[in-house]
Amino acid sequence: MKIYTKTGDKGTTALFGGTRVPKHHIRIDSYGTVDELNSHLGLIRDQEIDQHYKDVIIDIQDRLFTVGAILATDPEKAILKSGKERLNIPKISKEDISKLEHEMDRMNASLPQMTHFVLPGGHQTVSFCHIARCVCRRAERLASALNDLEPFLPEALTYLNRLSDYLFVLARKLSYDLQADEVKWIPKKES
Repeated sequence: MKIYTKTGDKGTTALFGGTRVPKHHIRIDSYGTVDELNSHLGLIRDQEIDQHYKDVIIDIQDRLFTVGAILATDPEKAILKSGKERLNIPKISKEDISKLEHEMDRMNASLPQMTHFVLPGGHQTVSFCHIARCVCRRAERLASALNDLEPFLPEALTYLNRLSDYLFVLARKLSYDLQADEVKWIPKKES
């Protein structure tokens, strides 16, 4: 399979189902940002962290490919007029969302209670988590805007929302595990 097709040389690309759209289309921006997020997760997985976190991240990366497939699909080409699916698109399930919630609950159980917002940083690995969290929030904003225009499977949007929460808790847990400073944000008072 050749990587280059030359079909996008004039600024368009094909969605799953064949429809061509401009490369700046919100649908492309949405799944492109999910792809960017997936790359950041690969960077976190490449750090010296517990194997359990690496295994969870691999599962998340797989689910993000599914979110990307959902976002990359022309909704008009996905369903036949009879209501039957034309394309075999994977789904995000409520169980996928529950897995993230379970992981957050598990990590939170060993963390001190959060009393303030925390400043990103303290350790390179923790910073990578915060960057991924921010990219996840951007992916969620773009997907939400796309959903307003062309609705898609609601669990995909919920998954992105829950994933950004997971990445925040992972950053806190890794700060704890790595004995990194967690700097509280305490607003300065005007003098």
